Amino acid sequence: MTKVDLVNNLGTIARSGTKEFMEALAAGADVSIIGQFGVGFYSAYLIAEKVIVTTKHNDDEQNVWESQAGGSFTITRYTSGEVLGRGTKTTLYLKEDQLEYVEERRLKDLVKKHSEFISYPISLWVEKTTEKKISDDEDGDEEGKVEEVDEEKEKAEKKKKKIKEVSYEWDLVNKQKPIWMRKHDTTTKIGFSDTQKRH
Repeated sequence: MTKVDLVNNLGTIARSGTKEFMEALAAGADVSIIGQFGVGFYSAYLIAEKVIVTTKHNDDEQNVWESQAGGSFTITRYTSGEVLGRGTKTTLYLKEDQLEYVEERRLKDLVKKHSEFISYPISLWVEKTTEKKISDDEDGDEEGKVEEVDEEKEKAEKKKKKIKEVSYEWDLVNKQKPIWMRKHDTTTKIGFSDTQKRH
C-alpha cells in the first residue's frame, strides 16, 4: 500500500472498508469482493494492544502505520531494519491474556476456519523438528591392540543416538481453494452446510 492507501484504508474504522463492503454487498456485488475492503482489520484489537503495518508499494517508499486503538495512528517512513521488496507485513503485539494466539496449532485452526473466502496465500513461519539417528562413535578405536573382530557383534554393540534437528520454514496454511471456486462435486454437502452454519 502507498501512504495514501494507509490513510484511506486503515485510517479509521469508518474508512476501513466495512461500511463500503456492506453497501456493495447490499447492492448485489459478487462475494469475491471479500478481502478487498479491509473488512475485519480492526478486529485485531480484540487480541492486540498495538498493531503495526509495514508496507511497500512499487510507487512509494516503505511506510509504517502504527496504532494502539485509541482512535489515533501514526505513519512514518521506514528507515531501518527489514526492507520489503513489495507487499505488507502486519505485526500484532498481543494482550497478556491473549497469548494463546502465538500457538501454531491455534493459528492454523483459525486460518483453516476463516480462509474459505480468501484467495490469497497465507503462510505461517513454523518450527520443524526431525529426529535423526547417529552412531555413538565417541569411544573411537583403541590403538595398539590387535583383536579378532566379529563384525556382526561389533554392529550390534554400536549404540544409536537419536538427536533432534530444528529448522524453520514458511508453511502455506490455506492450501485449498476458496469454497466457491471449488468444483461442486469435490465439495461435500457437509462442507457447504458447515460454511453456512459458521457464516
